[in-house]
Amino acid sequence: MRREFHPLLRGGRGHSKYKHGFSAAEMESLASMCEVVLPPLPMDALKSRKEDQAGDDDNKLLQSFCDISGSRYPIPHEVAELLTNTSLIEALILVRVVLWILATRLGTLLLCGFLCLGEKWPYINNFSSMSLEKREKIVQKWLKHRLLTPIRLAFVYVKVLCLFSFFSWVDENGDNPAWKAIGYEVSDNEKQNNVSNNRPLEKGIIETMHESDSSLQQSLAKKGLSVTLDFKRNILKVKCDVVVVGSGCGGGVAAAVLSSAGHKVVVLEKGNYFSPQDYSSLEGPSMKQLYETGGILASADSRVLVLAGSTVGGGSAVNWSACFKTPHKVLKDWSEGHKLPFFSSQEYLSAMETVCERIGVTENCTQEGFQNQVLRKGCQNLGLKVDYVARNSSGNHYCGSCGYGCPKGEKQGTQATWLVDAVDKGAVIITGCKAEKLLLESNRSGNGRKKKCLGVLAKALNKVVTMKLQIEAKVTISSGGALLTPPLLISSGLNNKNIGRNLHLHPVLMTWGYFPESNNSEFKGKVYEGGIITSVHKVPSTDSKSDSRAIIETPSLGPACFAALFPWESGLDFKERMLNYPRTAHLITIIRDMACGQVTSEGRIIYKLNEIDRENMRAGMQQALRILIAAGAVEVGTHRSDGQRLRCSGVSENKVQEFLDSVCPMEGPLSPGEKWNLYTSAHQMGSCRMGVNEKEGAVDENGETWEAEGLFVCDASVLPTAVGVNPMITIQSTAYCISNRIVDYLGRDQISEVP
Repeated sequence: MRREFHPLLRGGRGHSKYKHGFSAAEMESLASMCEVVLPPLPMDALKSRKEDQAGDDDNKLLQSFCDISGSRYPIPHEVAELLTNTSLIEALILVRVVLWILATRLGTLLLCGFLCLGEKWPYINNFSSMSLEKREKIVQKWLKHRLLTPIRLAFVYVKVLCLFSFFSWVDENGDNPAWKAIGYEVSDNEKQNNVSNNRPLEKGIIETMHESDSSLQQSLAKKGLSVTLDFKRNILKVKCDVVVVGSGCGGGVAAAVLSSAGHKVVVLEKGNYFSPQDYSSLEGPSMKQLYETGGILASADSRVLVLAGSTVGGGSAVNWSACFKTPHKVLKDWSEGHKLPFFSSQEYLSAMETVCERIGVTENCTQEGFQNQVLRKGCQNLGLKVDYVARNSSGNHYCGSCGYGCPKGEKQGTQATWLVDAVDKGAVIITGCKAEKLLLESNRSGNGRKKKCLGVLAKALNKVVTMKLQIEAKVTISSGGALLTPPLLISSGLNNKNIGRNLHLHPVLMTWGYFPESNNSEFKGKVYEGGIITSVHKVPSTDSKSDSRAIIETPSLGPACFAALFPWESGLDFKERMLNYPRTAHLITIIRDMACGQVTSEGRIIYKLNEIDRENMRAGMQQALRILIAAGAVEVGTHRSDGQRLRCSGVSENKVQEFLDSVCPMEGPLSPGEKWNLYTSAHQMGSCRMGVNEKEGAVDENGETWEAEGLFVCDASVLPTAVGVNPMITIQSTAYCISNRIVDYLGRDQISEVP
């Protein structure tokens, strides 16, 4: 029986119209630029590939792949739509101005030089009128130019969005015209017939996308909430004991602990609710629905691309299952260096055990996927220590699709654990509902906090629902994560200098190795198959505050993310790289960043590495390349903009060392250098850090803000520094402790109310 995936995760644009507002001239320039990124090629351009094909069907697939062009409908419109919906305003303006300039002959002459000159009238061609060959040469010059960095950045935006759009685009049947040619298959979720059709949170969920003004009040009342309508202000007032903003690693745990203590809890989640049978494993629709800004969130200078979950379960619903307890040296740093004994207490150590038990952490792995086989073998050949990674799933969990929601239902995110506990105890989860402002008033209690929080004002993202929700509660918990909690607190009037600062990202750079498939190949499978992270190598550290300089793991890279992040040198080189996709193993280098950035308004992330971070990143990248070479890669490389790579066959040790010495992290695409990097981040923390006083932090050891009584923060933003490993266990353990302290707080509050 065919599984029916959730309509939002099936793909196919349908008959919806594009609303990007780009002019015809801008679209003409954009289409011609997309054609440079993904050009049609003659069959003989990939002649060596043709000779490798097994038969006529394979030749037809290859011919079809050669014919593909990024200029064809609907890709340029998809790019324009993504630019409009996901980019910061200055990035959007930059790209549109460049496109407009290139639509004119004089502007093209200014940006492209003499290559735009023709032999016939009008002698000067605009960008779209130039030959594809000349346009490619111009773009290659832009990418290396030291002065035209804004033009370079504009092209980088187009390149990333064009390739992401094309390789993630699917029709109504979930098919993409290039997938068969590059050897990619979507996980066959139709075979997961053992997945229950049950929706574990059903009895506690209110999905605003299915509601209207007339039905929402009734739905809330049916869940046991006190609801009144303020006609004049068009506001629904809802009363509860605790309101939690966000349902991820922090919010899910908080909701469970407080509901279990007998309190009526309301959870607000701006994302939607999906259960295992809903997940399609389609990269494009899944990224759009399950990640912040559709998985395309860049820092203000476009240096870092950030992944953050945005669905019921938050990051725990889409992470790669890795479970690390907080490293001992990190706990020591926090308890002693930051004077927060909370993190060395038995309370916290016990919380880690409780968390691991509740989310089903296991330490065994019965079968590793292609990339983890490569990592393990390379380490073994070098005599390096490589550890298995504990996961919140069974030991035989062999799923490469968990980044798009686990279709097998084996990964135990908060939507499958803590939130189930919360709903069983009467909690209500309102989805598609975004918190706008905290309700604050002057505090007369004399406890040193100038304000008191009374709840939160929120709105449904479904435009059919015009009423706002005023959730009134004894305790308000912000659990929107390190990127969204600070903007909510700041826009509500809080002024602590630590709010929005001290942001850590665990920045990542990737290295890759190509392992051609053959009958005698030691490594079986493809890059998108098997558990995403099952092995880890820690690069030894000399720093007493950290266990390692960097850690090396394997990422989840669907064809769209692979294409968007891989260096672009030419159209031909890029298409050759895509044909290698299934057997190109990537290793990620993650560092515990010492530098920190800030996020004081929604979507605007400012971040830059310091010298220590760069040295640690360099050490990790060099080690990752050694591992790939030792595993037997025929070619290795980095994601540096110039396509830095080394062919390994017959190469001498001196040449290898010379190559490794040339590897180092670069600045972003806006930097004046010829070479640059795009960094990525999947862990964000520290932007409302816990501190011993209001000068050192935004919240105290109980998670309560220094400025507002009754307002707590319970997510990754309270962590004092970066953790250095996947922070899921750390976040949930911290949330568990804070939540139990909130239970005590509410108990004291009830006692004080007794006459």
